[in-house]
Amino acid sequence: MKRVLIVKVTSLGDVVEALPVVADVQRKFPGAKVDWAVDDAFAEIVHWNAGIDRVLCAPLRRFKKARRWSDFKAIWDSIAELRAERYDAIIDIHGVYKSAIIAFIARGKRRFGYLAQDLGEQGAAFAYNGRFGPRPKCDAWLGMRISTGEALGYTVDTPPDFQMRIPRDGNALPAPDAPTALIFHATSKEEKKWPVAHWGELCNELVKRGLRIELPWGSDAEHATAKEIAALVPGAVILPRLTVTQVAQRIEDSALVVGTDTGFVHLGHALLKPTVMIFVATNAEHLGVRAPDRSISIGDGHHVPPVSVALDAIDRVYPARTGDASKGPAVTAV
Repeated sequence: MKRVLIVKVTSLGDVVEALPVVADVQRKFPGAKVDWAVDDAFAEIVHWNAGIDRVLCAPLRRFKKARRWSDFKAIWDSIAELRAERYDAIIDIHGVYKSAIIAFIARGKRRFGYLAQDLGEQGAAFAYNGRFGPRPKCDAWLGMRISTGEALGYTVDTPPDFQMRIPRDGNALPAPDAPTALIFHATSKEEKKWPVAHWGELCNELVKRGLRIELPWGSDAEHATAKEIAALVPGAVILPRLTVTQVAQRIEDSALVVGTDTGFVHLGHALLKPTVMIFVATNAEHLGVRAPDRSISIGDGHHVPPVSVALDAIDRVYPARTGDASKGPAVTAV
């Protein structure tokens, strides 16, 4: 196996959680080149994986929204780059029309995808001449690793290795002068949000434990929510609007990441930070993060988790300290 193409196009958290397939492939096939096809909105995240040779991207999401000629031309131009290599295997771990089209256009001996009942869009089945087995009974992230292993003939038996290398440049914020909890209160859907009052109670408790509270945001609505939370938490800092890379740098500099079911919390998990993910309307068992003594997901997807449950989870990944609060906990890597 000399060159493999992985197709996982969106979204931020899904792309982050899929990255361990690269280390899996290269562990089985030392020296193999792994390329990755992704929407250009998430391409920089894939670039951070040290094991990927080529990142192939096009503005698929942007073109769907705006239908601009420049985006169409960029997509058209990307086809030549996609077809510049011939692959021993093309692995579509996304399973929708756009990923299937990418897999079909790419040059390769075998194109692997999900069985019809496991596809996100069943019409995507046209693209494949090889299939994974039925989706395994596990979370989505391990499932992608297992499916890739089924296609390439190996068993997944190691913890995930994200191989993340976040660039450091002159645009990074100054490092915080105290252990910091990054609070990712924003999420893609209204029903996935945790109440502002809950965030206020949680953050005040973290302040008592010696943590500085920082509130990232990415839109006017999220900025307004950050202000509401900050009004309840003396000393809380509302960060300036950051790029994706700056957020990743801030995560690396933090002591604790707490947030809802959103991509940046997955990034905190991938960067081996103590992480708690709060689920209100989605499935924690299928979509959550977990690693012994480091990452925990809470919530059953049907009820709003109480603050006490979130604090219990934080105690497990970032124990309350009676000594020097400036010292973070030992981190157990997975």
